[in-house]
Amino acid sequence: MSETTPDLSAESAAVTLDEAPTQEQITAVLNEYFDTLFHPDENTIVCGALDETKIAALAAAGVQHIINLQPDEELAFDEAEAASRHGMTYSQLPISGAADLKQVNLLAFDRLLREHHGKKIAMHCQTGNRVGAAMALRAGWLRGRKMETALERGRAHGLTTLEQEVHNRLLVPR
Repeated sequence: MSETTPDLSAESAAVTLDEAPTQEQITAVLNEYFDTLFHPDENTIVCGALDETKIAALAAAGVQHIINLQPDEELAFDEAEAASRHGMTYSQLPISGAADLKQVNLLAFDRLLREHHGKKIAMHCQTGNRVGAAMALRAGWLRGRKMETALERGRAHGLTTLEQEVHNRLLVPR
């Protein structure tokens, strides 16, 4: 496996040639590249900040679209260009922290997810926490899920330190 082109072939995933790698096998290989990684369903990967090697690993894992919740000032390189070079599409919706967890941004986030429904996507921020917060608020505000269900959805997508803020926001009906 080279440093910039991770090998997620059937051989490296220890499966027969006529089988595609399973979600568990893909996650195991991606764990080599990411400190923070959530795989809440077969079409969704949530991770922390990206670099060139991590973008290559996502492409090798079959990711078709990247959703970045980091603002420009947190980025170390041109992610959009790297994603394009690896055959993926890319969207950026800057969410700097709790102040940006407002309904207008959640509507934009929901629109991105609906536009790419059925595709394998990777969502990221610095640690996955903002992605988890956005998923929880989407579940509660836009999908009408109960508080605990929305928070569980957020945790499955990386929600950690923003959990109390998300809880407080979910108490206010939208």
